[in-house]
Amino acid sequence: MNKPQSFFHLHLISDATGETLLAAGRAASAQYKDARAIEHIYPLIRTDKQLMKVFEDIEEEPGIVLYTVVDQALAHRIDERCAAMGLPCVSVLEPVLTVFQSYLGTPAGRRVGAQHVLDADYFRRIDALNFTMEHDDGQLQHDLDEADIVLIGISRTSKTPTSIYLANRGIKTANIPIVLGVPMPQSLIELKGPLVVGLVATAERISHVRQNRLLGTTPGYDSATYVDRATIAEELAYARQLCARHGWPLIDVSRRSIEETAAAILGLRGKGR
Repeated sequence: MNKPQSFFHLHLISDATGETLLAAGRAASAQYKDARAIEHIYPLIRTDKQLMKVFEDIEEEPGIVLYTVVDQALAHRIDERCAAMGLPCVSVLEPVLTVFQSYLGTPAGRRVGAQHVLDADYFRRIDALNFTMEHDDGQLQHDLDEADIVLIGISRTSKTPTSIYLANRGIKTANIPIVLGVPMPQSLIELKGPLVVGLVATAERISHVRQNRLLGTTPGYDSATYVDRATIAEELAYARQLCARHGWPLIDVSRRSIEETAAAILGLRGKGR
């Protein structure tokens, strides 16, 4: 018998955007299927006055407190206040910084938001995102050779969200749809530099996703064929044949998250290199 789901408050205090905390908190919460976190995010907390307001909210809805604050005095006040309230409190980055300091033999610089500086890597990610958006769903095929990765697949195999995720990692990604019976563009077949990866899934999964995203308002659109599993199976067989013919690797995304699919693609890219 399944346990009823319980809820708890998770307070995330950051002197920057809070992305690191959110990822850590969700990774930990995911290990508890019967407990769901109610997230309270407090970004850009850098003064005592701001911290005072945060703890007013925490007093109303007490729970676990995670924080990333480089100002040691402010961090000490968070620890003290949580101890006084009897709440569990963890500085997420501090144990990691301690290991770095021990190994590198020098203390951390303690710069707020250091991972978000406007450096060359930041602008590389922006450039990759612009490229990816311009080359979504088969657009601008004349300069595919400028891509790092090209994703191909039939409709609803997560090409676009995977492309955007990769772009946020600084990887220029184009995606091209595979349509049953339609040859792939010559510009794709002749590519030498970019890694071309085919995405597939089970017919059942694709049919389910398509049912939830029907484009029934399009004139002449045949929704019944679009979600028909036999037709989808034909599309998938055609996609597999194309990839086999051109030596393009395939990844089944049926049970993968976008992050897992991207990791598998990057693994293929590493092997290619």
